[in-house]
Amino acid sequence: MNKYFVKVEVKLKPLVLDPQGKAVSSALHNLGYENVKNTRIGKLIELNIEGESEETVRSSVTEMCSKLLANTVIEDFSIHITEEQNA
Repeated sequence: MNKYFVKVEVKLKPLVLDPQGKAVSSALHNLGYENVKNTRIGKLIELNIEGESEETVRSSVTEMCSKLLANTVIEDFSIHITEEQNA
């Protein structure tokens, strides 16, 4: 079994309103950061997983996202996998 480090980025789909992002944009403008034009809020999930191959890990994580980690009706997700190196 190989060990993998996986990062899953979950973000609202572009057409979905992001009230939390709007609140952060407003707060940044109030602090003087007028150059910020848009803010979208997402979440980052990090996993340490054992698997036979990167492909099997990707398949498993995709299933996790579809079932639990992301609401695929309103959110998109991307998966980034790196193999952990033995020290």
